[in-house]
Amino acid sequence: MSGRVALTNCGEVLTNAGDVLHGGTVLFSSGRVVDVIVGPSPSGFESVDVGGRVVTPGLIDAHTHAVYAGSRANEYEMRAKGATYQEIAAGGGGILSTVRAVRELDGEQLFAESRKHAEWMLKCGTTTAEIKSGYGLATLHELKMLDVVRRIGEETALDTVGTFLGAHAVPPEFAGDRKGYMDLVVDEMVPLVVSTGVASAFDIFVEEGYFDADDARRLAETLALPLRMHVDQFSSGGAQLASELGAATADHLEQTGPEGIEALADARVVPVLLPASVFCLGQKKYPDARRMLDFGMPVVLATDFNPGSSPTPSLPLVMSLACTQMGMTPMEALCGCTVNAAKALGRGDIGVLAPGAKADAVVWDTDDLSEVSYYVSAPLVWAVFKDGERAV
Repeated sequence: MSGRVALTNCGEVLTNAGDVLHGGTVLFSSGRVVDVIVGPSPSGFESVDVGGRVVTPGLIDAHTHAVYAGSRANEYEMRAKGATYQEIAAGGGGILSTVRAVRELDGEQLFAESRKHAEWMLKCGTTTAEIKSGYGLATLHELKMLDVVRRIGEETALDTVGTFLGAHAVPPEFAGDRKGYMDLVVDEMVPLVVSTGVASAFDIFVEEGYFDADDARRLAETLALPLRMHVDQFSSGGAQLASELGAATADHLEQTGPEGIEALADARVVPVLLPASVFCLGQKKYPDARRMLDFGMPVVLATDFNPGSSPTPSLPLVMSLACTQMGMTPMEALCGCTVNAAKALGRGDIGVLAPGAKADAVVWDTDDLSEVSYYVSAPLVWAVFKDGERAV
């Protein structure tokens, strides 16, 4: 394309900057949004007629584990037969199963595996994804994962934001010595991650059998990068901890009650909800998104894309679950995957179709935004534009 592109004959244009335009035209130039107008394209732009379809900002997946190796389909079958996530982990499966697979590959092999996952996400309308480490659990392998995250962002159409999740699980070589492993994370891994600039945030999985409040405090006390936290997935109390530590985001929140939600709201911690994880684990308790919205919180929706608890790259599926299981409207669900997700990542240049923003957009094969979540997992992505160029 010429670099100056006009998406013309749009049905609805959801800018997420406060406007819904009917019959709009979206103008891109040099990878940025020039304007969104009503009426025909001005001269000098290459026209792409979208045939009355809905146009939204490119989707943003603010919580993924998309760099991994292998598959845990065997665990999927075990869960179908009644095994719990915790039982599978206690038997040597779960996170540590993927750790073994990641450690067996060099960086080039891991990139080849993970590039497929990036392509799947793009086909689902995702143009920017946060991707965590956490399947290396050793300095060399954690840095290898974060380098693959960087390469995906440079060598595919998917923009990436790296997060260091060294505190995901205790690796086998530190079995029974969580403190020793946290010493390695804080004293060796954190300085290397910061000095190399391969991550924009830290993360920690606070849950029984993984890491606790004192571990989270140690990580927070480094003051090196913003803190994101996996909390309240299987037990409660993590929301208050995230609030105490001033976390940038609190992710999962399935078990968070009214007091925890109020604490997050008071501390301005952004909630990142992962309903596909609840669905894929066969559980019933979803986060209380409606109460969070009533508190005025910028609720974020993300896939938690990983090979174990949430093997899906699809934000449209997550939007459907948000509407059917958490009482969100289609517009609220879209905001959760765009403008609110951008806020969670500390980005002001994505998640909106507004002058100066990145020229990332999805054209949906419908004339009604509600149908994006209404038609569960239907292939409604008609086109994806990344930096003003057609990527899908």
